[in-house]
Amino acid sequence: MTLLALDWAFLIEKLVLIVIIVFASLGIALYTTFGERKVAAILQDRPGPNRAGPFGLLQPLADGLKLIMKEEIIPNASSKWLFIIGPGLAMTASLMTCAVIPWGTAVHLFGRIIELQVADVNIGILYVFAVVSMGVYGIMIGGWASNNKLSLMSALRAASQAISYEIAMGLALIALLMTTGSLSLKTIVADQVTGHYWNIVYQPLGFLIFFICAMAECNRTPFDLPEAENELNFGYHQEYSSMKLGFYLFAEYVNMIMSSAIMACMYFGGYDLPFFDESTVAPNIAAMIGVGTLLIKIVLFIFLFMWIRWTIPRFRYDQLMNLGWKKMIPLALFNMLLTGALILSKL
Repeated sequence: MTLLALDWAFLIEKLVLIVIIVFASLGIALYTTFGERKVAAILQDRPGPNRAGPFGLLQPLADGLKLIMKEEIIPNASSKWLFIIGPGLAMTASLMTCAVIPWGTAVHLFGRIIELQVADVNIGILYVFAVVSMGVYGIMIGGWASNNKLSLMSALRAASQAISYEIAMGLALIALLMTTGSLSLKTIVADQVTGHYWNIVYQPLGFLIFFICAMAECNRTPFDLPEAENELNFGYHQEYSSMKLGFYLFAEYVNMIMSSAIMACMYFGGYDLPFFDESTVAPNIAAMIGVGTLLIKIVLFIFLFMWIRWTIPRFRYDQLMNLGWKKMIPLALFNMLLTGALILSKL
């Protein structure tokens, strides 16, 4: 009976944590759209959204209401079930990534120690790769099911881009794993907390490769070829409207948030706050400080994503492929070999 009660308590903990993380991610994604428009306005010397609510803060809610109230249209020539499944798969895959991210240290509530991580999987990084690959299927299915040649071409671009840059990203991760010796994000963060330096010190080239590949995986400018309006009209979601379109747009921003969280955990210590001794404060306060630290790092990465989008022009498609296969993969291989040589030299 006691074991059953503990199992139910554990299940409720995880369900509550999942709900909090999912709704927090959606809320952050909602206001990331507002932040992006404000950052673009600052860089282009214009006001940006400032009419809906004080300082324009209600603009995301107005945009969300507009998407919900738009008419749902499914083209007659489309594959209807796949047309519906596509955006749902993209959204689900983007949210599943949050399961293995350690958001902070444990908190003590109701006489229990609650870990601020949905699942401590010992192959957490491989799980992230698997889920990210599923997100590409959402784009491919949506583009193909639309029965629109521009949408189909966009889906093909997204697939080839994902394949090209996932190879370099995987090689960059191999170098990191050679340094850390673990696939668990929790272990990688814990090693940086208890060690002397963050992994960015040991893997600066690996981080640069991973960051560029993350932009390509998120279809962010200058890697937004699947959504190149001047070439493909509106890309893979051209035929979509209402919340089906909203799911695709939300998936992009959630992917950007999760990519930022993963980079912060792998290379910048995750919830680690430099020069802060957790033993000097209560465990719950230390955990909240850690969560706030990770969120600040995520926001800084998101700003960097936005800054690059509104500064650098889009690549041509041949330039995109050349960068992936002729630059990123050789650099990632060189970084992996260099890391192996340095490790061997210390043995």
